[in-house]
Amino acid sequence: MGRFQVMTMTDVAARRVREIIDGRDGARGVRVGVKKGGCAGMEYTIDLVTDPDPRDDHIERDGAHVYVAPEASLFLLGTEMGFETTTLRSGFTFTNPNQSSACGCGESVELKPADLKALAEARAAADAA
Repeated sequence: MGRFQVMTMTDVAARRVREIIDGRDGARGVRVGVKKGGCAGMEYTIDLVTDPDPRDDHIERDGAHVYVAPEASLFLLGTEMGFETTTLRSGFTFTNPNQSSACGCGESVELKPADLKALAEARAAADAA
């Protein structure tokens, strides 16, 4: 099965990551992280990566490279990264099972670390089935 991926990305998100990287010299991908902030407590961060940190988790889909900062991986475990364009905004979206609530503006979220024990038990149960 290979290494367990912290998160996944949709085709649309992968295409957008490739567009961002193609337009910038030396860019290798984007790094997703979390920081304290906003009215719900935490915000997702996305930064350009020119020099990947070997400690980062690395996700690749169709040539799009996303890196996850080590301190964020527990909060992002199981998340699907998407990209959407609406009349009001366009940006990456995060469908995160660790999100317990979000603020009304959608800019910040309340995240709890993933329960690794529950995940391991669920995976063992799925493997046994």
